[in-house]
Amino acid sequence: MIVARRYLVSGQVQGVGFRFFAEETARREALTGFVRNLDDGRVEALVEGDADAVTRFERALHSGPPLARVTGVVAENRLPKQTVNGFRIYPSSKGTPWKH
Repeated sequence: MIVARRYLVSGQVQGVGFRFFAEETARREALTGFVRNLDDGRVEALVEGDADAVTRFERALHSGPPLARVTGVVAENRLPKQTVNGFRIYPSSKGTPWKH
């Protein structure tokens, strides 16, 4: 089953390679979507794909890369669009790559 989920990750998650970690994890799991830094210090990720793969992605977010200190991960279910190809890193929350 295809699912979509938005994540807000808090803690020390900017400047530690978190977006690259999320991209690598998403590509390994064959997920589509994006990851970006938010102005408030959190990282936002929106992924879509197989339900089991999204669950594995979520588990990885809870640990993050070695220099990160994740203190929270909030997940929100979304309706799958199945129109986005690949996974992208966006630099910041300015602009909206996917309509929420």
